[in-house]
Order: sequence, then structure tokens, then C-alpha cells
Amino acid sequence: MSTINPSSSGLQFHIHPLVLINISDHATRMRANKLGEENNYRVLGCLLGQQSGRVVDISNSLEINYHIGELGIDIDEAYLTRKQEQYKQTFPKLDTVGWYSTGSEVEEADMQIHKMITHFNESPVYLLLDPDMNRTHKDLPVSLYESELHLIDGVPQSIFVQSKYTIETSEAERIGINQIAKVLPRGNDKGTDQLSAHYMSLHAAIKMLHGRLLILHVLLRNIDSGEIPYDHALIRQAASLVRQLPAIRAASFHQNYLVEFNDAMLTVYLSGITNGIEAVNDIVEKVSTAFDSKSTRRRGML
Repeated sequence: MSTINPSSSGLQFHIHPLVLINISDHATRMRANKLGEENNYRVLGCLLGQQSGRVVDISNSLEINYHIGELGIDIDEAYLTRKQEQYKQTFPKLDTVGWYSTGSEVEEADMQIHKMITHFNESPVYLLLDPDMNRTHKDLPVSLYESELHLIDGVPQSIFVQSKYTIETSEAERIGINQIAKVLPRGNDKGTDQLSAHYMSLHAAIKMLHGRLLILHVLLRNIDSGEIPYDHALIRQAASLVRQLPAIRAASFHQNYLVEFNDAMLTVYLSGITNGIEAVNDIVEKVSTAFDSKSTRRRGML
């Protein structure tokens, strides 16, 4: 199904990057889930935004459940209505302004879906995103359509007409988009790389410590068996090193830990009680001073 003329409605459409990210994520997830089943699986969703005069601001989107029956695509309108009501509780200003789909071109069945969306908006818009667009293409693989009533062979028919749009971003969206743009192909950003390098250095240090302890353990066993002469300085250094190691696996560690923990908590509680008593004494002194001064004034007046 092809469009005839550009739109003549005069409306200005502003699309936020969050909408395009949501649609791309929706298509990617469904393609991964349907891998090996249907390569041309389409995703459908609802466009959310608000209209102010001749300007339509498309700022978010919702996914739509559907299934293909004998009469074509059937949308789960009950699910969509419930999702819109839930969304309205958080964003009461956003309404349904249209719907979206994925594909390379407008299909015959799209007008049927478009008429279903008119139950939520009298004049919805249709956003089509092509996920298979060549990456060397400079323009966004996004097309926006409106529906108009035209006479074709003397018969009035609703057809899609293409509309122009602009990308509109807020400060919060620009920050989010910049963060997404910094993500490397392997899925890690700079902060994640720094954290991974930190964990790798810790792992290398622990691995080196474990190797050195194994060497020391073998050496001490050889000293105990008499294969190596007894070295008092070495034994003292080993004993000092062992005392610095955590005693988590010791039999009495849990009991000692609970004793120290209870002592520390008792100290904290006593400090809190002392501060509370001091604050109460301060208030009592202020109240006593205030009432004593009033009593003195009254006695002086008498």
C-alpha cells in the first residue's frame, strides 16, 4: 500500500528519542525471542503524548499485544486500556496520539489496525520504523503517517499520507542519550570498564596471596617433618602473618563476632540514650527558667 500525497493537515509532530529507543528495544527483544521462527515478525505499540494547538508532542510509547486470526490482526484492546489507565496514574497529561509498527513499508493490514486505534483517538498518527534499514543510510529509518479521506475512482477511501516530523529532546533525555551513546560494542561503558579493572586487580592480588600462602604452607610442613632446618625467625614471621588472616572458619569466630557486635551496639545505644537524656535536661532547664521568670514577674506585680 503506497501513500499518494504529503499530509495537508498542517500539524507539527515532535518525536522524542525515548520513543525511538523503546520501539528499537521492542523489536530487538521480539526478534531475539522469535529467532528461528519468524524473521518478519512485526511489533505493535501505542504512541503517547499530548497535543497543544497544531503541535503534537510524541514523548513515550506502550507495547500492544496482538494475534493474527482469520480476519487479520486482532488487538487486545482490554490489555491496552488497562495499561493506559495505569500509565495515566503516573502521567495524567499523556494521551494516546497514535500507534507504531516495524516494517519496510506500509501494508494493507495497517489501515485495519489504524481504524482500531481510532477507538482511543479520533485522528491517530502512524509511526513506521524499519529495523532492517542499511546502516550507511544517513536519515532515520522512521516514517510518520496520517490518514485522510480521498476519493479514489469515485469512492471515498481512507489512505495514509506522509507527514513531516522533528526530533525533540529535553535536558534529561539528552543526558540519557549521551550515556547510551557511550556504550561500547561489547556492552560496557567506561564506568563498567573501570569497575571490571578494579575487580580484576583484586582477583589478581588474592590469587597471588593464595599462591604465596601455599608455598609457605609447604615450607612449614617440610620444617615440621625435618626436611628443612628449623628457622625461628621464619616461624615468627609466619605466625605474625597467620594472625593477620581472617578467622572466619574458626570454631569460635561466630561467638566472638556476636560478642563484639553486641558490645559495639550496646555502646551505640548508650551513646544515643546519653544524648537523649542531655537533650531532655536542656529542655527541662529552659522550661523551668521560662516559668520561673513568669512567676517572678507575677509576684512583682502583686
